[in-house]
Amino acid sequence: MAKQAAAKQDKYVAYISSYTSGHKNNYGIRIYDVDLENGYLTEKDQVEISNASYLTVAHNQKYLYSITDAGVESFKINKDGSLSKINTASINGMRGCYLSTDYYDKFLFTAGYHDGKITALRLHDDGSIGEITDEIYCKGMGNIAERNFRPHVTCVKTNRDNKYLFACDYGMDHVNVYSIDHNTGKLKLADIIRSDQESAPKMVKFSQDGKYVYILHEIQNTIDVYEYKDENGVVDFEKIQQIKTVQDFVPGNDASSALTLSFDFKYLVSSAAGDNSAVVFEIDKKTGLLTQKICLPISGEYPKDAALFPDNRHLISLNHESNTMTFFSVDMEKGLLVMNHKELPVEAPNCVNFHKIEG
Repeated sequence: MAKQAAAKQDKYVAYISSYTSGHKNNYGIRIYDVDLENGYLTEKDQVEISNASYLTVAHNQKYLYSITDAGVESFKINKDGSLSKINTASINGMRGCYLSTDYYDKFLFTAGYHDGKITALRLHDDGSIGEITDEIYCKGMGNIAERNFRPHVTCVKTNRDNKYLFACDYGMDHVNVYSIDHNTGKLKLADIIRSDQESAPKMVKFSQDGKYVYILHEIQNTIDVYEYKDENGVVDFEKIQQIKTVQDFVPGNDASSALTLSFDFKYLVSSAAGDNSAVVFEIDKKTGLLTQKICLPISGEYPKDAALFPDNRHLISLNHESNTMTFFSVDMEKGLLVMNHKELPVEAPNCVNFHKIEG
């Protein structure tokens, strides 16, 4: 009897964004083939773009969008994962630090750390970026005359029912929640989630079913978990957990940076500079609560982003200050990260995004 053919393994590429200022080239995006079995990356292409501080893949998986000095840039994702530039658009402000699309891929939202600005732009069916539909300059005065003395928007992301845009204001210690008009692209403030003073909310993610909100705080080194309800346009957020992203014995001066979900929504990953560690939490899908599984060093300086590979068996850390990527095998039951390959050099990496391609 003939042997049954082995199951075809899914194929992925990884997009890595990085800063280019002060470096020898202008390749702000690098594309890697993903070795799922061994938990490693092999570079396959480089894309010229200046200071790609963050990138995102559209929900339809057809297009990639990146921050750049000129504003925002769009690319078509080809069958092999390579990128073809579509166009560039201005955000009418200082360079952004984060961007995302709504779940219909009708609008692109950007966050401005330097000018405290939220920009909404229209997206066309061909993936190109159109006109600005709304601009909001966040206002207020914080309580520390240093990093927190004025608005700094660090993350903008729509929740899973696509009704609201959540905007983390690092400087004002709160997250603004805006309703989205999906015809005009206008935003209207609907609620504010207030964090602890001097906590610095950095990033936000949502559970697979959309019932729970996870907010990472850079200075406080915590994740707050909220239960989300929307009754006839009246939103309500109940805080149900606060959990630390660093170990209790770590002596201060730490800054939490990454917040990524695993492909299957079972795990939430964060990382911290200073401590230079990655932490993996298991998500209880019924209650939304987090349980720490792993918290260990990543063998680099300033892990600006960290993520599990699509099969949850390996982890990558992007080490911004040491200009490296490091790779680890993951044992959730034993709570272990074991370095499994030599580090890969990459200048000032910012974020990683895995993308499934046709095999």
